[in-house]
Amino acid sequence: MDTMTLYIVLAAIFGLYMAWALGANDVANAMATSTGAKAISFKQALIIAAVFEFAGAVLAGGAVTSTIRSGIVDTSLFVDDPELLIFGMLASLLAAAAWLNLASAMGWPVSTTHSIVGAIVGFAAVGVGMDYVHWNKVGTIVMSWVVSPLVAGTIAFMIFRSVQLLIFDREDPLRQARRWVPVYMFLTAFNITLVTLIKGLQHVGLKLGPSQTILSAVTVGIVVAIVGKLIIDRIRVEPGADHQFHYATVERVFGVLMVVTACAMAFAHGSNDVANAIGPVAAVISVATTGMVEQRATVSPLILLLGGGGIVLGLATYGRKVMRTVGEKITALTPSRGFAAELSAATTIVVASGTGLPISTTHTLVGAVLGVGLARGISAINLYVIRDIFLSWIVTVPAGALLAVVFFFVLRAVL
Repeated sequence: MDTMTLYIVLAAIFGLYMAWALGANDVANAMATSTGAKAISFKQALIIAAVFEFAGAVLAGGAVTSTIRSGIVDTSLFVDDPELLIFGMLASLLAAAAWLNLASAMGWPVSTTHSIVGAIVGFAAVGVGMDYVHWNKVGTIVMSWVVSPLVAGTIAFMIFRSVQLLIFDREDPLRQARRWVPVYMFLTAFNITLVTLIKGLQHVGLKLGPSQTILSAVTVGIVVAIVGKLIIDRIRVEPGADHQFHYATVERVFGVLMVVTACAMAFAHGSNDVANAIGPVAAVISVATTGMVEQRATVSPLILLLGGGGIVLGLATYGRKVMRTVGEKITALTPSRGFAAELSAATTIVVASGTGLPISTTHTLVGAVLGVGLARGISAINLYVIRDIFLSWIVTVPAGALLAVVFFFVLRAVL
């Protein structure tokens, strides 16, 4: 086997490992609110992820991806030594995947984007020098540790308070739920369609203008609201269930909504975050086959399949711990609370996409769950779990960097 073929094989193996680790951690985040609220079972979450994460990754994961994530370092630095970029990308994949693997084992929900960015910072620092790292970009990422949970938490708090005021605090909560949940369904479908169109489908050749994007989102929102209303109207009161838990039937109404949000969030997540696994793989293959270093690399359908398959495999085999942390350990979730968290996360992502706010999907969702918990008072939150999660976020970038340095020197020595 010649050297370049070996690099491609290693990139495929490390890329699959990274996709698996991404599925075990990040996808577990996306599904956690639905499973934690008992709106869907773990098996149903797997089926939804298998279909929608895979579809998002393969159909909308992007025909072209940045060679180096988030513009942390210029690719022009590697023009004279393309092999250095190959070693760097291989080390970064392995480092980010190893950190995600450890975080998933501990049940910590961390950012895959921050993991791969930290790894690239580490390899760039030793490969081309500290001065060539764009530290302002790293600073933006550090900002997102505060921005993401704060924005999402505030929005989730307001959404759940509105649910309490419009539905739970009224005389006939079930009748109010039948009236207002279709409105929330419209908002959810509208927001998540916007997320998907803005962040996901631009690479499929579906390029819509701002007015077309909003019109499409409104149309999807109206359709989902009408279908949801028809399903909700068929839900009958179970006196025994309502006797045990006063809002049992109302929560079943919200349960319908959570299935919609789980599917949509999975598609949006698959289309957006698969780049963390396949970007470095595409970079290695591009350099190994052409011998040239470019700013952006073409992604073959096979690489997208590798990414999509790895993501689903990761969730199925190793995603339970992170799902349990986000869905059950931060605060007790019901379908209405879980819905407020997911709608908040989707809204935050839309706002961030439009304004350029630096956010992380993981941090956004955790912040949203935190906001829902705070709406019920500080005692509703497990502060020990929150402390561990925040510490794992702070450690992610340096951990990725340190591991990348180690793997970079090991790979150079061995290869």
